Amino acid sequence: MSTHPQYTVYAVRYAQRDARRGEHFHGYEPGGESSHPTAYYVWAAVSGEHTVVVDTGIAPGRAARVQGLDYRCSPVEALAELGIAAESVDHVVLTHLHYDHTGTARDFPRARYVVQRAELDYWDRPPGRSASPASAGLLDDGDLAHLTAAVKDGRALVPDGDAALLPGLSVHLVGGHTAGMQVVRVETARGPVVLASDASTLLREHRERPPLPDPAQHDRHVRRLRPHQGAGRRPRAGGRRP
Repeated sequence: MSTHPQYTVYAVRYAQRDARRGEHFHGYEPGGESSHPTAYYVWAAVSGEHTVVVDTGIAPGRAARVQGLDYRCSPVEALAELGIAAESVDHVVLTHLHYDHTGTARDFPRARYVVQRAELDYWDRPPGRSASPASAGLLDDGDLAHLTAAVKDGRALVPDGDAALLPGLSVHLVGGHTAGMQVVRVETARGPVVLASDASTLLREHRERPPLPDPAQHDRHVRRLRPHQGAGRRPRAGGRRP
């Protein structure tokens, strides 16, 4: 039995979009143009001592430019509806630095950011932003500048691989989706929960492993993710489940 503090984990949906199946499963199957609803989440892990937010979603200004997005409210507002004020958050874990995960990071004034060294290095130097126009469009330069300043100011933790962040809460480098993709393992009353974000976007992706541009890399990535779920069928929270 774990002696670590136990957290309550909240999955907070702040937006949704009726996307196409082909947008989720690369080269997957016939019917790629068929409807496939998707949802956008941030997560909060709350204990008696700590409040940790995992990913910060899409900023309102950027959301207005995402075609077909039903943006219910800012992630900060959605958390506040649960009684989690931005000022109460002591850590913000960014699983990776795509714009739909970093958009409101600057709105948590007391939080320390947690981002992998490999992720910062990738986007801060070639080939990150120069990899392709599509890849460059996934980064928000303002968000990266804010995080870079936070690192210089000592307001960010930059692990180089797996790390225990707090008692009962750890981060794990899995790669795959991005160079420095990390997941978060949280101890709860039901056992460990893995907040996988885009490391395992949809449950079908995790079970069936549809083909990706680099299948070998995807297999390595899935193998790294599975051990952190603990024994049996422990809960895992992916990033786009409707």
